[in-house]
Amino acid sequence: MNFKSLFRKKSTSILLQEGGDGEHSGLHKVLTVRDLTFFGIAAIIGGGTFSAIGNACFSGGPGVVFLYIICGIACGFTALCYAEFAAQVPVSGSAYTYAYVSFGELFAWIIGWALLMEYSIGNIYIAFSWSGYFTNLMDGFGMHLPEWLTINYKAAHQAFIDSKAGEGLLAWTNAPQIGGLHIIFDLPAVLVNVFITWLVYRGTKESRNISNVMVIIKLVIIVLVIIVGCTYINIDNWTPFMPNGFGGVMGGVSAVFFAYIGFDAVSTLAEESKNPQRDLPRGMIYSLVICTVVYIILALVLTGMVSYSLLGVSDPLAEIFKIKEIKWMIFIVSIAAVVAMTSVLLVFQMGQPRIWMSMSRDGLLPKRFASIHPKYKTPGFATIITGLVVGVPLFFTDENFVLDFTSIGTLFAFVLVCAGVLTLPSQQGNNKASAVKGKFRLPYVNSKYIMPLITISVFALVTYFVPGFIASKFIITTDNAANNIPMLVFFVLLIVMGILSFVKNLSLIPVLGLMSCCYLLTGMAASNWIWFSMWLAVGLVVYFLYSYKNSSLNN
Repeated sequence: MNFKSLFRKKSTSILLQEGGDGEHSGLHKVLTVRDLTFFGIAAIIGGGTFSAIGNACFSGGPGVVFLYIICGIACGFTALCYAEFAAQVPVSGSAYTYAYVSFGELFAWIIGWALLMEYSIGNIYIAFSWSGYFTNLMDGFGMHLPEWLTINYKAAHQAFIDSKAGEGLLAWTNAPQIGGLHIIFDLPAVLVNVFITWLVYRGTKESRNISNVMVIIKLVIIVLVIIVGCTYINIDNWTPFMPNGFGGVMGGVSAVFFAYIGFDAVSTLAEESKNPQRDLPRGMIYSLVICTVVYIILALVLTGMVSYSLLGVSDPLAEIFKIKEIKWMIFIVSIAAVVAMTSVLLVFQMGQPRIWMSMSRDGLLPKRFASIHPKYKTPGFATIITGLVVGVPLFFTDENFVLDFTSIGTLFAFVLVCAGVLTLPSQQGNNKASAVKGKFRLPYVNSKYIMPLITISVFALVTYFVPGFIASKFIITTDNAANNIPMLVFFVLLIVMGILSFVKNLSLIPVLGLMSCCYLLTGMAASNWIWFSMWLAVGLVVYFLYSYKNSSLNN
């Protein structure tokens, strides 16, 4: 095996011929900038708004709005980098394709493997959250499902072990058994996955129409929640603003960042966009700005209505109105949550098959994944496999594990996209003349002096306000390794990027995107890194056993 062949790159001209030129993809080009913006909102506002925001507020208190702003800024820089790539390489592979162009095949495979976590595995969490709200909604209509059909097996078993009263213990006690095996699974989560898979299989136009309607419904209801909630705000609940300090705020990074996952899914729809080089960047940026504003306002309303300590629940929006005894709003919130998370499932379920389709074209997956349905013009086989990847784990995993697992993989993909933009000629100060033309252009801002100044300022401010903090990160022991190593790597990378910016005249926006995402990675728990490393190891085994040999660039 030639070591250099691991980093063989795909040329932009070949990628365009395979689908980006609009003539060879075989997909229906029906999406406008409005549709792409709505798809972005559909993907972003979902589980993070109606479920994960509760844990974030519980961890950080009202000060969690700072984390939303940090994540919004990081995603904003990243969205601009995605937009630059989307304009120059308008192909359905998203970050996978961008990594193939900038870093080579091995990194492209790693990103494709990480995106499997973001889209397919992330949908497992959304399906569980959707089930919780749907079950509450059905209870409101007097239709009650048995507990053993509304909870996952792992959660019910854990409740039995802990003797914890509630739905889980009831499910374990009342569940039918076959050969001593308790029959427990989340039926609503399984059924919604089947429905979404069928809808995505049928066609992009049908999915678009339903998604647009759901986005309008959930935005209207969220505005209603904010208006009603504002009348119940008690400013005393905002004191203290950061009850657990900034460490508590950063403790919610998995939940908060999960709330932003989705804007990048828009880039997977490149080959179904009427004008991808113009509309894809706008769709991503518009949807991100709208959702960031919604998140900040919503977090302030939630923590203003009740104490942050009451928000560590799976359905925080319903919980606050239950506490305030506003029963009609509980019903409205349940409807909004069901609609919102259905739209998230829809967009993510559309994104994953198109990434697999791109990987299959490149020979990294079997050719079957690139097959287009002759009637519906969708990647039919890949869509069915995506449905299975989401559906099967619903029977044996739980939502908490999936939430942490997904966020770290997505951040890793964002880091490589921002770093990849720095390799483009248009973002290198010493070679601007060779820029590839695209309708969207990421503005070049020279970081030669700005980034070194930022680096020096960060070290000075941290040293002044938290004496000894930086020095403590250089002392690694078995007890503090999980917390110190990620932060130590961040500080070293900050110094390196400051030096490279001065020497190479790097573009400021992707550099800031890279550093913002790397900082968010320092908030991930040690268990996240362990599971991610295991997942990455499995992906590398698959690559070396199959993908490396069958790559189209191997000839």
